Parts: sequence; structure tokens; C-alpha cells
Amino acid sequence: MTHDNHGKGSFCGRTRREFLRTIGGGFTSVALAGLMQKDGFLMNQAFASDGKTPYVGPLSAKPPHFAPKAKSVIFLFMYGGPSHVDTFDYKPDLYKYDGQTIKVKTHGRGGHKNEGRIVGPEWSFDQYGQSGQYVSELFPHLSTCVDDIAFIKSMTADSPIHGSAMFMMNSGRIQSGNPSLGSWLNYGLGTENEDLPGYVVMLDKTGGPISGAKNWSAGYMPAQYQGTIFRPEGSPILHLQPPDTMSSAEQRKILDHLNHFNGMHLAARVDNSDLAARIASYELAFKMQTTAPEAVDIDDEPAHVKELYGIDQERTEDFGRKCLLARRLVERGVRFIQVYSGGAHNDDNWDAHADLKFNHDKHAGNTDKPIAGLIKDLKQRGLLDETLIVWGGEFGRQPTAEYAKGTGRDHNAKGFTMWMAGGGIKGGVSVGETDELGSEAVVNPYHVKNLHATILHQMGLNPEALTYFFDGLDQSLVGVEGAEPIREIIA
Repeated sequence: MTHDNHGKGSFCGRTRREFLRTIGGGFTSVALAGLMQKDGFLMNQAFASDGKTPYVGPLSAKPPHFAPKAKSVIFLFMYGGPSHVDTFDYKPDLYKYDGQTIKVKTHGRGGHKNEGRIVGPEWSFDQYGQSGQYVSELFPHLSTCVDDIAFIKSMTADSPIHGSAMFMMNSGRIQSGNPSLGSWLNYGLGTENEDLPGYVVMLDKTGGPISGAKNWSAGYMPAQYQGTIFRPEGSPILHLQPPDTMSSAEQRKILDHLNHFNGMHLAARVDNSDLAARIASYELAFKMQTTAPEAVDIDDEPAHVKELYGIDQERTEDFGRKCLLARRLVERGVRFIQVYSGGAHNDDNWDAHADLKFNHDKHAGNTDKPIAGLIKDLKQRGLLDETLIVWGGEFGRQPTAEYAKGTGRDHNAKGFTMWMAGGGIKGGVSVGETDELGSEAVVNPYHVKNLHATILHQMGLNPEALTYFFDGLDQSLVGVEGAEPIREIIA
């Protein structure tokens, strides 16, 4: 490395910035997450699943604490907060009291209230499957899958505000700066495919959720555990393609030289996870030039499979493509995939403060067929048993109207519904209950930490033994107080 007359670092006559851009083909813009971990590069940074013992050997995969039921997780995140009482939590009294102002305690973005005007659901409910689970007419396709689904109807969280509630659902804390669920899984288990990220995030076509990348951050963990944004068509990662003027062999030679010098620099610095992650990112990006485009190329999928996901219809094409890509990534060993329905603006997500019918008709209609297609496709391929699907938002909604006029509902973190399928979860069951109006959980309330504990458990990880030492404590996803899995839904 030399310096030119302007004091800028240069390599072979190029500035440092030009050099990195050239050898990486834009790799520096790749999210450093779930990345391949080369032997030796991270030896001083990595630990086994207890967070203390140095992990010796290849870091691409780590043993679970016990035999797992699931190998991968697909988290279908309905950003904005879908209304449980209009989707899966049938409350007949809401129809009866529609339009009446009654005493009911609620807590949302409008603060604490003791009464409100009841909003009756705009959709009818019916029972489906051999298990007789109630489902709203919003989900005609998903209703055919209820015997594979476990509904958790008594979820609770700590905040009714989007930003902090998103952090909690994604990382177990209401503050930013903590590792997300996908980061914990990849830290605990590693990745089964060293040519693809272990943690992939797909955003809504209208944009990402509030707080953006903080929702898939690795927090205080090494940077290689954070999520990588994938696009469902075209180049999965921007700037991944190499320059036309450089061959693969030339790229490989330059990366080998760069890795040599970076490796020497890293060896003298025990605590430099950013550099270690950067080394790994260059290697992964090099391999992804061929593996990632192949993974997102659905042209070879049969027409009947595309139809199953709704890719043949304009309304469901976008989310259907993401769900199909999630299946393809599971097949290729990607550990954790998060798919968002809902973008940054209220009209583009499930945050129905005014016109609930317009909002939920739109978003349920966009996602119903693709989600049902995903379940059916995984099942017919024999993959549902080892793939855990999670559906839900950051909270639910209240039984009362938020405004004097209109049908919108305020946020509700005191009781809402999420569901899980596959991955060793019982199908055709419903656990927990909210009160007769759906305002709060009253029977077997489960916290978000219980949901996280269940996911970790199904992946073969003890929620309380999976720790990372930081800030003087053995940190864990479920907190120092711990949390039990929801055993009622575990097969």
C-alpha cells in the first residue's frame, strides 16, 4: 500500500476506494449477515452456543443442544398489526354490540381508555378442517390449511407503539441495538449453505418497516450474523455482478491477496468482528455471483407451482414470488427467512386506523393465496415437517373504534393472535383466549418471549442456554429471566 500526492491510499495506482469497488464489484454494499465464516478468520471472535467456550473448527455449522424438529424458519411478518378479531379470533359479541359505546379498557397509541364504540367485524367467520378452526372469510385459501396450523390466540407484548413493538417481536427487547431472532439462530447453529447467507430478509415492494435495518440487526454480536436483504427477482442483491472487464480467475486472485493481508491484520487484533465479517463478506459475495441468481430464478418452476402461489395473478404475484423464493432458500439450506407484508406508509401496511375493511381486504387478498401455497408446496415436497412457518405482526388491534367516525381500530398489545405451522408443531389446534371482546388475553397468556422460546426449541436450541456474553451479562434472546416454550402446540 502506498500513498499518492493527495495523501489518499492507493493500490496499483488506484485509490483505496476504487480498489475496493473494483475487486468487490460492489461487494461493499452487500449486507454482512449470515455470512460464510472461513476457518481461522473468526477463531478469536466465535464461541459455542453457550456464549463462553471458544468454538474450534469450521464455523459454517454448529451442533444444536438437542435433536431439532425444524431446520429452517420462515417468518411471515404482517407489518402494521393485523386485527385478530377480524382474522382468526372469532368474537360473536362484536357483531351484537356493533356501534354501541360500552365500558372496555384499552391501551393503544391513543393512551389508556375505559370505554369505546364497538366495531363489529365486516367479515363472517366459519369453521374449517377436521379440527373445526374458526377463520374469517378474509382467508379463503388459508382456511383449507387449518389442520396444519396451531393458533396462539393469547399473545401479549410490552408496547402498543410500532417502533418498540417491532424491536420486541424481532429481538425480544423494546430498544434497538439487540440481536434479532435470525441472528440468534445463525449464531447458535451456523449455516448449512456456505454459498448463501444464513439469514435472508425480503421487504414489501412499497418499502421496509419502521426503523428499517435495526429490525434485522446483529446488535452486539459480530456483524456477520445480521440479515441480508434479497430482492425476489432480477439480481437478488444490488451490485453483486462483477465488472465485465474482469474474469472470475482475476477476481479470485485479487481476493486471495486481499484476504492474505486482511488475515495478517486480523491475527494481531483479537476483537475486530467488523474486519472478520468483511473478509467473510468478500468470500461469500464471490460465491453468490453464481448461487444467488440461481436461487431466485423461478423460470424453471412448473406452471402449476407458480399458480399455487398466485404468481400468475397481478394481485398476488409479488408476495407469491417471495413465498416461492422462501421455499427455494429453505431447499438450499438457508436457516432463517423473514418475509414482510407491509411497507412504510399506513395505506401500504396492516395499520388500519381508519378504514379497516379497505385495509384488510387489500392486505389479506395480497397474501392469502401465496401463504396457503407455501404451506401446501412444502407439505407435498416433504419439507413442512422440517420447516417452521410463523405468521403474525407486532401486535393486534382493539375491539373499539379509534375515531368518532370510521371503522379503524387502535393498536392492541394486550392480546392478539399469531400462528405457527410445520417444524414439529401440532396442527389443527388453538391455545389461549382473549376476553369476549378480544381486548386482552385472559386464558393462558403468552408473551413474545414464549414465542421466541418455542422457535428456538423447535430448532434444537435451549432458549436459556443459548447466550452471548455482553455488557457483563450472559445475554439471551429470552432475557435473563428466561421463558418457556409454548408446549401445548409442540407435537
